[in-house]
Parts: sequence; structure tokens; C-alpha cells
Amino acid sequence: MELELAGKGAIVTGGSLGIGRAIALELAREGVKVAVNYRRHDAEARTLVEEIEKIGGKALAFQADVVSFNEAEAMVKRVVEAFGRLEILVCNAGITWDGPIWKMTEQQWDTVIGTNLKGYFNYNRAAAMVFKEQKYGKIVNISSINGLRGKFAQTNYAASKGGEIALSKSLARELGKFNVNVNVIAPGLVMTEMAKGIGAEFLKKALDETVLGRFATPEDVARLVVFLCSDASRHITGEVIKIDGGQYI
Repeated sequence: MELELAGKGAIVTGGSLGIGRAIALELAREGVKVAVNYRRHDAEARTLVEEIEKIGGKALAFQADVVSFNEAEAMVKRVVEAFGRLEILVCNAGITWDGPIWKMTEQQWDTVIGTNLKGYFNYNRAAAMVFKEQKYGKIVNISSINGLRGKFAQTNYAASKGGEIALSKSLARELGKFNVNVNVIAPGLVMTEMAKGIGAEFLKKALDETVLGRFATPEDVARLVVFLCSDASRHITGEVIKIDGGQYI
């Protein structure tokens, strides 16, 4: 199946590590020009850009805090200027700061909601303005199955991920007439470097929830993102697609 993505421009937030890194690489392999957003991991972002360039792709690294409304607008503008185009936005930047609600602080709540939900609003809004004018665009927001089912000690995270889903569905309604697709991917536990540091007991419990008996890799998520960013998925919008090995059925 020919995905016809070559030459298009993309932004991937939280793109220097884990799922975001895999998404940036997979898009680049399809010939997409990729702008990698990052906040702290400068060396990793630069290494990723070099890796993409080695396979013949084009990439740029942009340091910007997704919580900043102004930095999001500025990054989108700079990417359009650098690439001469922007057709794809993948929002992936996110954090956790767990604790049962009776122990959760205001800072824990505000920080997670700010990064995971306001950050998505900032970039969805800035990209939507470009996509609306050119009457074309693909937005993929990376959420979580915990935004659908909830999770103990993650009221902040689950609320933010549920909010991303509601944001995406509303945006799909608003942008549909402008030929813009907006979809959500809701992974279960994905075996990133960060996940490998989770305790064995927690990992076993999550693995036992799956029906396939395995965890997703970042590349599993990235391949689905690429499909949703292509016109092979042109009639799919407002959807939430779980990629969790049956962890939440």
C-alpha cells in the first residue's frame, strides 16, 4: 500500500525519546520532513536528527515547553517557514506524577494537566489554524487506555488523557469540513526505556491483563501513527484506536 507521505511536513511533540522518537523515525522513513519537539533532552533530540539525516531524511529539533501557548505558536510558525509546509501534527509529549487523590498535591494535578492537556490544546490549536487555511491536515493525539478506563493513583493522568480524547473528538467535528482528520491512539503499556524501570510486580499485572501476552513496542504505535497520517485513512476521523494487546477490552 502506497502511503504517499514523501515531502510532507510534520511536528512530533515529545519526540526525542520513547514513543515519540519511534514516530519521528517511522515518519522520516516514509519521506516526511520531521520537526522534533523536546523540552529537556537536547542531546537525544540532536542524535535523532542525525539518525534521520543518515537515512536520507530531513529533520529539525526545536526546544519548546508544550505548556507554553506562545512557544507552541512560535514553533508551528518556524516549522512552516523551515519546511515550507506542514500537514501533520502528532502530539505525544506527556508525563505522569502518580498518587492516590488523598495524597495528591495541587502541584501534581496542575503539572500533569498542564503538560498533558494544555500542551495538546496549544499545539492542536496552532496547527489547526494552518490546516484550516490550506484545507488539509492530519492530527494524531497519543492518549492512553487509562483515559478510557481510569487507573488507581492516576486521577490527574487519567483525567488529562480523557480530556485529550474529548478535545480530539470536538476538534474532529470542527475541522472535518476543512478536510482535516483528527484521531486518537490509546496505547496500553508500551515497553519504552522508562517502562523498563517499572517494578516487576506492576509489569506482571499489566502483562496479565493482555490477551496477546506481550507489551507493545514504540514501533507498534509508530506504524499506526503513520497509517493515520496518510490518505489511506482519509475517511477515519474522531476515532479512538486502542493499541494494547487486549489489555482493556
